[in-house]
Amino acid sequence: MDNSSSITHFLLLPFTAKRQLQLLHFCLFLAIYLAALLGNGLIITTIAWDHHLHTPMYFFLLNLAVLDVGAISTTVPKSMANSLRDTRDISYAGCVAQAFLILFFISAEFSLLTTMSYDRYVAICRPLHYETLLGSRVCVHMAAAAWGTCFFYALLHTANTFSLPLCQGNTVEQFFCEVPEILKLSCSTSYLRELWLLVASGCFVFVCFVLIVVSYVQIFRAVLRIPSQQGRHKAFATCLPHLTVVSLFVSTGIFSYLKTPSISSTSCNLVLSVLYSVLPPAVNPLIYSLRSQELKAALSKLM
Repeated sequence: MDNSSSITHFLLLPFTAKRQLQLLHFCLFLAIYLAALLGNGLIITTIAWDHHLHTPMYFFLLNLAVLDVGAISTTVPKSMANSLRDTRDISYAGCVAQAFLILFFISAEFSLLTTMSYDRYVAICRPLHYETLLGSRVCVHMAAAAWGTCFFYALLHTANTFSLPLCQGNTVEQFFCEVPEILKLSCSTSYLRELWLLVASGCFVFVCFVLIVVSYVQIFRAVLRIPSQQGRHKAFATCLPHLTVVSLFVSTGIFSYLKTPSISSTSCNLVLSVLYSVLPPAVNPLIYSLRSQELKAALSKLM
């Protein structure tokens, strides 16, 4: 193909070519998708319903659950439909939309996890100023900044990616349309136009990661100064769900994008892509519901 104007559709990477395994893949993804919708839906409903959970921590958790629903709904339904119909096709517009949405939801989730680490820092290290530093208006502004900034970032990133001439065919080596895989289809010199956005992305991820690390270093120092063991345990308990979610999100993402070429293969890439795009939205509700006593109590009342 000469350029992207001649491309009307893309071909996604299938998990398997065997019909029986395709149906198995459909059933597994359907179970994961329904579990993610149910878990995140219960968290959203419980937090909205219970006035005792109208605090900054649970406000950000509600936003995280909404992002998780959006992220898993961007990739999994199309993959299930392709397996059920035994096809690999996705339209050009569908691929653009998928690349934009997954980039938006993933970046917004990382921004929100950074904001949640700041929330835990203020709650433990500066508890007397908690109401002042994280009032309702401040929380809304922080969440809106995360959503809005990542929306325009994803829009700019996607528009710049799909404006590049694509000379390497239309086969995407992934089960969903992802910007790095689309860039592999571009002409050998055209990807330099995208280089500055990739540098900006790296800086964004690095800054968020540093802020999370700094927040938790301060949190651990403050917790270790608490004289009673019960007090230390309670403080750690409020941070553990968020720290677990951050570790899962960061570790799967880092391992997927910074893996060595020796372990890079088609099947390995598929498994890793499931780890960072499908697993966190499905597991996050379970982590928070098991670790948060307040959320468990509110969920029991709702049920």
